[in-house]
Amino acid sequence: MKKLPQVTLIFWVMKIAATTLGETAGDLLAQTMKVGYIISSTILISLFFISLVAQLKAKKFHPVLYWTVILSTSTAGTTMSDFMNRTAGLGYAKGALVLITGLSAVFVIWKLSGYSFDVMSISAFRGEMLYWTAILFSNTLGTSLGDFLADNTGLGFAGGALLVSGLLLLIVMAKYYSRVSNTLLFWLAFVLTRPLGATTGDFFSKPRAKGGLGYGTIGASLILASVLVALIVYQLWQQRTRTASAEDVAPAPPLAVGASLPRRADLGQVRLIRPGAGVDQWQKAGGGAEDPDDGRNAR
Repeated sequence: MKKLPQVTLIFWVMKIAATTLGETAGDLLAQTMKVGYIISSTILISLFFISLVAQLKAKKFHPVLYWTVILSTSTAGTTMSDFMNRTAGLGYAKGALVLITGLSAVFVIWKLSGYSFDVMSISAFRGEMLYWTAILFSNTLGTSLGDFLADNTGLGFAGGALLVSGLLLLIVMAKYYSRVSNTLLFWLAFVLTRPLGATTGDFFSKPRAKGGLGYGTIGASLILASVLVALIVYQLWQQRTRTASAEDVAPAPPLAVGASLPRRADLGQVRLIRPGAGVDQWQKAGGGAEDPDDGRNAR
């Protein structure tokens, strides 16, 4: 049973909205509410595992459940990245190197396991586990890359978002005008949409003095949550519409064993009739009763 969504334009729009919300919601919990990175990471990773267990137990694709897991990986990735880079003192470069190593290890294990890298054909339990592990690492890595672009390169939040958008445009062009593996392009885009979400989230939430729009983590989170909920509702509507259409065009059930077709649909009778055949031949072939008019004329 298919449990993952189609990779379409709306998928990427929802991915960016979810990762951007993950950035602002993670900062809301760790910084604005002053919970701290360690406790925030513990809370959000717990939420990730709870939603992941529900996703793994599901028998089909549920948009609300799927995007809850994506959102939880984004928020957990934000706090884990901040803990590694700031609290643990690794810095963005070393933190990104650790995460790249971890993500590469996941892909090596995935390759050796024999499960397909094609995200559209993942159905086995272990294959889906590898898929979600890679997503957790890629979202955490994307957070580090986004913070590095915004803080250490001098590009700022808007400049970092524009740079990542340009890289994503190159990936789109490679998909349609090159022979690069679509699976490779998918994971490159998946990683890069995270720093796009991180820089966009910071652009929404940071004060104008620092190059942001000044909505704060609460305002930015509310705006992004509204966008994501609206898109999930739209995806639910699409899913129900497709299900209803499939039921409308479902083939009629086959005839029961031993059931006979109506007399007028008996193809064996039709084959006995030749163009121009007379009434006598029709009656010999087992046709209908004599015409009442013919009987009256005979009398």
